[in-house]
Amino acid sequence: MSAIPQGAIRFNTDSQKLEFYAQDQWWEMVTDTPNLGRGADTGPGARGVFAGGLNPGLSPSHQNVIQYITISSTGNAQDFGDLINGSRYGNSACSSSTRGIWSGGINSPTFFNDIDYVTISSTGDAQDFGNLLGAVFYSASVSNSTRGVCGGGSTPSIQNILQYVTIASTGNAVDFGDLTTYHTSFGSCASPTRGIFAGGNTPTTVNTIQYITISTLGDAVDFGDLTLTRHYLAGCSNATRGVFGGGYIAPGTPGNTPRIDYIQISTLGNAVNFGNLTVSRREIGAVSSSTRGVFAGAWVPLTNTIDYVTINTQGDAVDFGDLTIDTLVQEAGCSNAHGGL
Repeated sequence: MSAIPQGAIRFNTDSQKLEFYAQDQWWEMVTDTPNLGRGADTGPGARGVFAGGLNPGLSPSHQNVIQYITISSTGNAQDFGDLINGSRYGNSACSSSTRGIWSGGINSPTFFNDIDYVTISSTGDAQDFGNLLGAVFYSASVSNSTRGVCGGGSTPSIQNILQYVTIASTGNAVDFGDLTTYHTSFGSCASPTRGIFAGGNTPTTVNTIQYITISTLGDAVDFGDLTLTRHYLAGCSNATRGVFGGGYIAPGTPGNTPRIDYIQISTLGNAVNFGNLTVSRREIGAVSSSTRGVFAGAWVPLTNTIDYVTINTQGDAVDFGDLTIDTLVQEAGCSNAHGGL
């Protein structure tokens, strides 16, 4: 077999990435620009996309709307398109630098196993990706640049299943492993190597944090604890720090919390208090870039509020703008520049 010449280029069909050969090994080429938006955007930058949700004041109350923000700016969300496989809430989302995908959800009494996807840099309706192993809602998803992993949720019985897809392809989800417990209504975030799941309902509300190594298969492992026992919280991250906001404390008074916690994803240990959201709330959508974490919508109070934090600092959230619908809960968010990329 002849030696591979220095500077040779190949397409890796497993990772769906271009690679070049140097120093006796293959290296991944960076060919995308996730921090660039479209020329039509008022402030080009990393894009956050929210899909689905519930508005009890509308008929129908279950939504199929997809909307987006430019994370580096502030302002109101704009219409992106619609989910293709039904109006629903309680779905979960993850993404690569090019694609966003949404999995599962509920439009009572129907539970969904559908997976939809969009190209984040464009606008338009979602397309069919495939199916989960089963119908589920209130799951949580994490991803790196190639693989998305969906965990837990309700059917309505609570599940512990982890399942994954290769984001650049289409097709049905495949078994990954199991969470440490049966889990639903929890927050999630990721670095390029680790996926983090925090809080939730088992059906007892918990403060536990667990993690997986996204590129492998296997069961989740204990990470540490949140500062509060809560579920219906939202998570987002950059490559090193994960941030979890809001949630419902059960049992507890007044119930909802504005608390924001953070963790260092590469270590193990308990979360630390970061600050507060602009209002106590639960059932929130979240997206992030390398610098900002953005939290949108909520239940109790019903709101279309979007607020944000600077991930590498500590402090309270600041107003960002509003969603396109007056009140929206359980809309799942993803971005083309989150911590897993």
